[in-house]
Amino acid sequence: MKHQSGSPDVLPLVGMPACSQQVGIHPSQAVGEKYINAAVQGAGVAPLLIPALGEQTLQFLPGLDGLLLTGSYSNVEPHHYGAEPAVADDNRDPKRDATTLALIRAAIEQQIPVLGICRGFQEINVALGGSLHQQVWTVPGMMEHREKKGLTIEEQYAVAHPVSLNPEGLLAQLMDGELEQGVNSLHGQGVDRLADSLRVEATAPDGLVEAFSLASNNSFVLAAQWHPEWQLDRHPFYLAIFRAFGAACQQRRQRREALNR
Repeated sequence: MKHQSGSPDVLPLVGMPACSQQVGIHPSQAVGEKYINAAVQGAGVAPLLIPALGEQTLQFLPGLDGLLLTGSYSNVEPHHYGAEPAVADDNRDPKRDATTLALIRAAIEQQIPVLGICRGFQEINVALGGSLHQQVWTVPGMMEHREKKGLTIEEQYAVAHPVSLNPEGLLAQLMDGELEQGVNSLHGQGVDRLADSLRVEATAPDGLVEAFSLASNNSFVLAAQWHPEWQLDRHPFYLAIFRAFGAACQQRRQRREALNR
């Protein structure tokens, strides 16, 4: 790969905030490999793993062409959207919260493309003023969105239900107006109140918001509650999401390089 400025072979640089977790007896930082692979293979970008160090990571943004927020086993702490914990929850990652919520707001302000997946989807909504259902399965009228832990990984990530696309949205445009798509489902939390600055892109059969974008269209912001990083080669819908993100990142890289000439 060439590294000269302006070379078409220089890939857009995409930041991927890490989760803070315990590995053995040591506190560690990690990003799931499936997200890294999808960023490289689906979006055609170069991933840069960002440690969960809070607001000091904002210094990385001017050099980035995109921000990819991954899924995680942890949940956003409820106090970030004005709620008390519904139950005792050990699946918290305050270091990631302190990092991603600040990065999201700054990235959108700087018109850096953002793609959010699962926890990342929820983080964007919270960062922009929305709130979450802490236990979707307890909400009247909502279906079961969690995976069955005893199944194989292939079974857990299999298509679980359809989503209906907003005919005026970005996802409908990506899929040439095919307004029903199948998705996997592996989440216990979900959107309660959608942030005012966001537009619904897709909903589940029970009405739960499954994808959204930035209503103003000022920059590329797209988020999905399901896991489009899974088996891109088998799911044209998932691949279209990563390709759209990659194209937005490429445009950002070109603008950034033009300013630096």
